[in-house]
Amino acid sequence: DDFVARCTRCSDCLTACPTTILEKGRGGFPLVNFARGECTFCGKCVEVCKPAALVRDRGAAPWTIKASIGDACLALQRVVCRSCGDRCEARAIRFRLAPGGVSRPELDGDTCNGCGACVAVCPASAITICEAAGVAA
Repeated sequence: DDFVARCTRCSDCLTACPTTILEKGRGGFPLVNFARGECTFCGKCVEVCKPAALVRDRGAAPWTIKASIGDACLALQRVVCRSCGDRCEARAIRFRLAPGGVSRPELDGDTCNGCGACVAVCPASAITICEAAGVAA
């Protein structure tokens, strides 16, 4: 992996991240922790990465990860909750009224940018960020 070969584990990207979602992971490599917040795609981590382990291709999506809503979702348990949808600026999470009067979340994978804003606000910890279906990790 090019990233592993180039990353010097200097932690400059951790310090530069304004939302503090980067932390030291295994082996000292940076790890994104969406429980701490969201990625705003500001690019500061890329700007400070001197060995160019982090790169940003103009016009390309910053990454291939997407949100996934699990069975622990309160709305799926017929409890009124729209925390994730309210926080999703991309409008990738919408709610459709289901029989019985409780709206259920619907995730538009094409619209989701993988920012992770929905993760920390979920009171049931039902949202994970993972590789998009059909995309190699």
